[in-house]
Amino acid sequence: MLERLDSRLYEDGSFEIKEEPFYLPQGSEVALFEAAYENKLPVMLKGPTGSGKTRLVEYMAWKLGRPLFTVACHDDLSGNDLTGRYIIKGDEVEWIDGPLLMAVKNGGIIYLDEVVEARKDTTVVIHPLTDYRRSLLIEKLGMIFHAPDEFMLVISYNPGYQSVLKELKQSTRQRFVSINLGWPTEDLETQIVLQETGVEEDTARRLVKAANKIRNLIHQGLEEGVSTRELVYAGTLLKSGVPMRDALYSTMIEPLTHDADLKRSIEEILKNYFNL
Repeated sequence: MLERLDSRLYEDGSFEIKEEPFYLPQGSEVALFEAAYENKLPVMLKGPTGSGKTRLVEYMAWKLGRPLFTVACHDDLSGNDLTGRYIIKGDEVEWIDGPLLMAVKNGGIIYLDEVVEARKDTTVVIHPLTDYRRSLLIEKLGMIFHAPDEFMLVISYNPGYQSVLKELKQSTRQRFVSINLGWPTEDLETQIVLQETGVEEDTARRLVKAANKIRNLIHQGLEEGVSTRELVYAGTLLKSGVPMRDALYSTMIEPLTHDADLKRSIEEILKNYFNL
Protein backbone atom coordinates (compact mmCIF):
# COMPACT_ATOMS: atom_id res chain seq x y z
CA MET A 1 0.00 0.00 0.00
CA LEU A 2 2.61 2.56 1.11
CA GLU A 3 5.16 2.82 -1.67
CA ARG A 4 8.11 4.72 -3.01
CA LEU A 5 7.20 5.05 -6.68
CA ASP A 6 10.78 5.39 -7.89
CA SER A 7 13.26 4.05 -5.34
CA ARG A 8 16.16 5.71 -7.16
CA LEU A 9 14.91 9.11 -6.04
CA TYR A 10 14.82 8.39 -2.32
CA GLU A 11 17.35 8.41 0.49
CA ASP A 12 18.03 4.91 1.83
CA GLY A 13 15.56 3.98 4.57
CA SER A 14 13.58 7.21 4.38
CA PHE A 15 10.91 8.95 2.39
CA GLU A 16 13.12 11.91 1.54
CA ILE A 17 13.69 12.40 -2.19
CA LYS A 18 17.43 12.72 -2.82
CA GLU A 19 17.50 13.44 -6.56
CA GLU A 20 15.56 16.02 -8.56
CA PRO A 21 12.84 14.19 -10.50
CA PHE A 22 12.59 15.20 -14.17
CA TYR A 23 9.46 17.28 -14.66
CA LEU A 24 8.51 19.76 -17.37
CA PRO A 25 5.59 22.01 -16.33
CA GLN A 26 2.55 22.11 -18.60
CA GLY A 27 1.51 25.51 -17.28
CA SER A 28 1.32 27.16 -13.87
CA GLU A 29 0.87 23.95 -11.86
CA VAL A 30 4.22 24.24 -10.04
CA ALA A 31 3.53 27.78 -8.83
CA LEU A 32 -0.05 26.88 -7.88
CA PHE A 33 1.11 23.80 -5.95
CA GLU A 34 3.74 25.86 -4.13
CA ALA A 35 1.22 28.57 -3.23
CA ALA A 36 -1.16 25.93 -1.87
CA TYR A 37 1.64 24.49 0.26
CA GLU A 38 2.64 27.87 1.64
CA ASN A 39 -0.97 28.57 2.61
CA LYS A 40 -1.58 25.08 4.07
CA LEU A 41 -4.21 24.17 1.47
CA PRO A 42 -4.87 20.60 0.25
CA VAL A 43 -4.49 19.87 -3.46
CA MET A 44 -6.41 17.64 -5.86
CA LEU A 45 -4.68 16.66 -9.10
CA LYS A 46 -7.11 15.90 -11.93
CA GLY A 47 -6.18 14.27 -15.20
CA PRO A 48 -5.94 11.08 -17.25
CA THR A 49 -3.70 8.17 -16.35
CA GLY A 50 -0.06 8.82 -17.19
CA SER A 51 -0.41 12.59 -17.58
CA GLY A 52 2.25 13.40 -14.98
CA LYS A 53 0.28 13.68 -11.72
CA THR A 54 2.59 11.43 -9.73
CA ARG A 55 5.75 12.93 -11.20
CA LEU A 56 4.52 16.41 -10.27
CA VAL A 57 4.04 15.34 -6.65
CA GLU A 58 7.51 13.78 -6.54
CA TYR A 59 9.03 16.90 -8.04
CA MET A 60 7.25 19.19 -5.58
CA ALA A 61 8.24 17.03 -2.60
CA TRP A 62 11.86 17.39 -3.72
CA LYS A 63 11.49 21.12 -4.38
CA LEU A 64 9.85 21.75 -1.00
CA GLY A 65 12.22 19.44 0.85
CA ARG A 66 9.46 17.34 2.41
CA PRO A 67 9.21 13.53 2.82
CA LEU A 68 6.65 11.94 0.51
CA PHE A 69 4.30 9.16 1.60
CA THR A 70 2.50 7.68 -1.41
CA VAL A 71 -0.53 5.41 -1.13
CA ALA A 72 -1.91 3.57 -4.15
CA CYS A 73 -5.63 3.47 -3.33
CA HIS A 74 -7.68 0.34 -4.02
CA ASP A 75 -11.07 -1.21 -3.24
CA ASP A 76 -9.97 -2.70 0.09
CA LEU A 77 -8.16 0.39 1.39
CA SER A 78 -9.83 1.55 4.60
CA GLY A 79 -9.44 4.46 6.95
CA ASN A 80 -7.60 2.20 9.39
CA ASP A 81 -5.06 1.36 6.70
CA LEU A 82 -4.27 5.07 6.47
CA THR A 83 -4.17 5.87 10.17
CA GLY A 84 -2.65 2.72 11.65
CA ARG A 85 -3.55 -0.39 13.62
CA TYR A 86 -2.60 -2.63 16.50
CA ILE A 87 -0.72 -5.80 15.60
CA ILE A 88 0.24 -8.81 17.68
CA LYS A 89 4.01 -9.13 18.01
CA GLY A 90 5.00 -12.11 20.08
CA ASP A 91 3.22 -11.81 23.41
CA GLU A 92 2.60 -8.10 23.02
CA VAL A 93 0.24 -5.86 21.12
CA GLU A 94 2.00 -3.08 19.23
CA TRP A 95 0.64 -0.01 17.47
CA ILE A 96 1.87 0.59 13.89
CA ASP A 97 1.43 4.04 12.35
CA GLY A 98 -0.26 4.18 8.96
CA PRO A 99 1.09 6.40 6.16
CA LEU A 100 -1.33 9.24 6.89
CA LEU A 101 -0.32 9.42 10.55
CA MET A 102 3.35 9.12 9.55
CA ALA A 103 2.97 12.11 7.25
CA VAL A 104 1.24 14.16 9.94
CA LYS A 105 3.88 13.34 12.53
CA ASN A 106 6.78 14.05 10.16
CA GLY A 107 5.36 17.12 8.47
CA GLY A 108 5.39 15.32 5.14
CA ILE A 109 3.31 15.22 1.98
CA ILE A 110 0.75 12.42 1.85
CA TYR A 111 -0.28 11.50 -1.68
CA LEU A 112 -3.42 9.41 -2.11
CA ASP A 113 -3.22 8.19 -5.69
CA GLU A 114 -6.66 7.59 -7.30
CA VAL A 115 -8.41 8.25 -3.99
CA VAL A 116 -11.83 7.43 -5.40
CA GLU A 117 -10.80 3.76 -5.58
CA ALA A 118 -10.57 3.56 -1.77
CA ARG A 119 -13.44 2.71 0.54
CA LYS A 120 -15.85 5.48 1.50
CA ASP A 121 -14.64 5.69 5.09
CA THR A 122 -11.31 7.10 3.93
CA THR A 123 -12.92 10.46 3.16
CA VAL A 124 -14.25 10.63 6.71
CA VAL A 125 -10.66 10.30 7.92
CA ILE A 126 -9.14 12.95 5.64
CA HIS A 127 -11.86 15.62 5.84
CA PRO A 128 -10.60 17.16 9.13
CA LEU A 129 -7.18 17.54 7.51
CA THR A 130 -8.60 19.62 4.65
CA ASP A 131 -9.98 22.56 6.63
CA TYR A 132 -8.91 24.91 9.43
CA ARG A 133 -8.68 22.01 11.92
CA ARG A 134 -5.84 20.22 10.11
CA SER A 135 -6.24 17.39 12.59
CA LEU A 136 -6.35 13.62 12.59
CA LEU A 137 -8.42 11.71 15.13
CA ILE A 138 -7.13 8.25 16.03
CA GLU A 139 -10.00 6.72 17.97
CA LYS A 140 -8.11 3.55 18.86
CA LEU A 141 -5.42 5.63 20.56
CA GLY A 142 -7.86 8.14 21.98
CA MET A 143 -5.74 10.96 20.56
CA ILE A 144 -6.00 13.86 18.14
CA PHE A 145 -2.89 14.72 16.13
CA HIS A 146 -2.57 18.25 14.79
CA ALA A 147 -0.69 18.60 11.52
CA PRO A 148 2.32 20.91 11.53
CA ASP A 149 2.62 23.71 8.99
CA GLU A 150 4.83 21.52 6.76
CA PHE A 151 2.15 18.83 6.31
CA MET A 152 0.28 18.68 3.02
CA LEU A 153 -2.52 16.46 1.73
CA VAL A 154 -2.59 15.68 -2.01
CA ILE A 155 -5.03 13.42 -3.83
CA SER A 156 -5.29 12.43 -7.47
CA TYR A 157 -8.45 11.84 -9.42
CA ASN A 158 -9.20 10.77 -12.98
CA PRO A 159 -12.73 12.09 -13.66
CA GLY A 160 -12.84 10.73 -17.21
CA TYR A 161 -12.28 7.17 -16.03
CA GLN A 162 -14.56 6.97 -13.01
CA SER A 163 -17.96 5.30 -13.14
CA VAL A 164 -21.10 6.62 -11.51
CA LEU A 165 -20.51 4.24 -8.61
CA LYS A 166 -17.00 5.63 -8.06
CA GLU A 167 -17.47 9.35 -8.41
CA LEU A 168 -15.74 11.69 -5.99
CA LYS A 169 -18.41 13.53 -4.03
CA GLN A 170 -18.88 17.24 -4.63
CA SER A 171 -18.53 17.84 -0.89
CA THR A 172 -15.07 16.29 -1.02
CA ARG A 173 -13.93 17.93 -4.26
CA GLN A 174 -14.77 21.39 -2.93
CA ARG A 175 -12.33 20.93 -0.05
CA PHE A 176 -9.32 21.00 -2.40
CA VAL A 177 -7.44 23.36 -4.63
CA SER A 178 -7.80 21.64 -8.00
CA ILE A 179 -4.95 21.41 -10.50
CA ASN A 180 -5.87 20.00 -13.89
CA LEU A 181 -3.24 18.11 -15.86
CA GLY A 182 -4.17 17.14 -19.41
CA TRP A 183 -1.97 15.72 -22.10
CA PRO A 184 1.14 17.85 -22.65
CA THR A 185 1.46 19.87 -25.84
CA GLU A 186 3.16 18.08 -28.73
CA ASP A 187 6.47 19.89 -28.28
CA LEU A 188 6.49 19.38 -24.51
CA GLU A 189 5.59 15.70 -24.73
CA THR A 190 8.30 15.20 -27.35
CA GLN A 191 10.83 16.74 -24.96
CA ILE A 192 9.67 14.40 -22.20
CA VAL A 193 10.05 11.31 -24.39
CA LEU A 194 13.48 12.50 -25.54
CA GLN A 195 14.69 13.13 -22.00
CA GLU A 196 13.32 9.91 -20.54
CA THR A 197 14.35 7.50 -23.30
CA GLY A 198 17.20 8.94 -25.36
CA VAL A 199 15.57 8.01 -28.69
CA GLU A 200 16.17 10.20 -31.72
CA GLU A 201 14.03 13.33 -31.92
CA ASP A 202 12.28 12.18 -35.09
CA THR A 203 11.20 8.95 -33.37
CA ALA A 204 10.01 10.80 -30.29
CA ARG A 205 7.99 13.23 -32.38
CA ARG A 206 6.37 10.45 -34.42
CA LEU A 207 5.41 8.63 -31.20
CA VAL A 208 3.72 11.76 -29.89
CA LYS A 209 1.93 12.51 -33.17
CA ALA A 210 0.61 8.94 -33.30
CA ALA A 211 -0.49 9.15 -29.66
CA ASN A 212 -2.48 12.32 -30.31
CA LYS A 213 -4.30 10.62 -33.18
CA ILE A 214 -5.05 7.58 -31.02
CA ARG A 215 -6.43 9.84 -28.28
CA ASN A 216 -9.09 11.00 -30.71
CA LEU A 217 -10.52 7.47 -30.54
CA ILE A 218 -11.61 8.11 -26.95
CA HIS A 219 -14.83 9.49 -28.43
CA GLN A 220 -15.25 6.34 -30.52
CA GLY A 221 -15.17 3.69 -27.82
CA LEU A 222 -11.63 3.86 -26.44
CA GLU A 223 -11.71 4.26 -22.63
CA GLU A 224 -8.27 5.82 -22.23
CA GLY A 225 -5.78 7.30 -24.67
CA VAL A 226 -2.09 6.55 -24.89
CA SER A 227 -0.44 7.99 -21.81
CA THR A 228 2.85 9.85 -21.78
CA ARG A 229 4.06 6.99 -19.60
CA GLU A 230 3.32 4.48 -22.37
CA LEU A 231 5.18 6.66 -24.87
CA VAL A 232 8.20 6.57 -22.58
CA TYR A 233 7.88 2.78 -22.40
CA ALA A 234 7.68 2.60 -26.20
CA GLY A 235 10.74 4.79 -26.62
CA THR A 236 12.64 2.79 -24.00
CA LEU A 237 11.92 -0.50 -25.79
CA LEU A 238 12.90 0.97 -29.16
CA LYS A 239 16.11 2.38 -27.70
CA SER A 240 17.00 -1.04 -26.29
CA GLY A 241 16.64 -2.68 -29.71
CA VAL A 242 13.19 -4.24 -29.50
CA PRO A 243 11.68 -4.58 -33.02
CA MET A 244 9.42 -1.68 -33.97
CA ARG A 245 6.24 -3.74 -34.26
CA ASP A 246 6.73 -5.49 -30.90
CA ALA A 247 7.59 -2.26 -29.10
CA LEU A 248 4.57 -0.37 -30.40
CA TYR A 249 2.06 -3.20 -30.06
CA SER A 250 3.05 -3.88 -26.45
CA THR A 251 2.79 -0.23 -25.39
CA MET A 252 0.36 1.57 -27.69
CA ILE A 253 -2.17 -1.12 -28.62
CA GLU A 254 -2.41 -4.04 -26.20
CA PRO A 255 -2.63 -1.99 -22.97
CA LEU A 256 -5.43 0.18 -24.36
CA THR A 257 -8.12 -2.23 -25.48
CA HIS A 258 -9.21 -5.83 -26.01
CA ASP A 259 -11.60 -4.83 -28.82
CA ALA A 260 -10.41 -6.19 -32.19
CA ASP A 261 -11.89 -3.29 -34.19
CA LEU A 262 -10.25 -0.66 -32.01
CA LYS A 263 -6.94 -2.52 -32.24
CA ARG A 264 -7.15 -2.40 -36.03
CA SER A 265 -7.94 1.31 -35.92
CA ILE A 266 -4.92 2.00 -33.71
CA GLU A 267 -2.75 -0.16 -35.94
CA GLU A 268 -3.76 1.89 -38.99
CA ILE A 269 -2.80 5.08 -37.18
CA LEU A 270 0.59 3.65 -36.25
CA LYS A 271 1.19 2.54 -39.83
CA ASN A 272 0.91 6.18 -40.91
CA TYR A 273 3.92 7.05 -38.77
CA PHE A 274 5.96 3.85 -38.58
CA ASN A 275 6.96 1.05 -40.89
CA LEU A 276 5.08 -1.86 -39.29
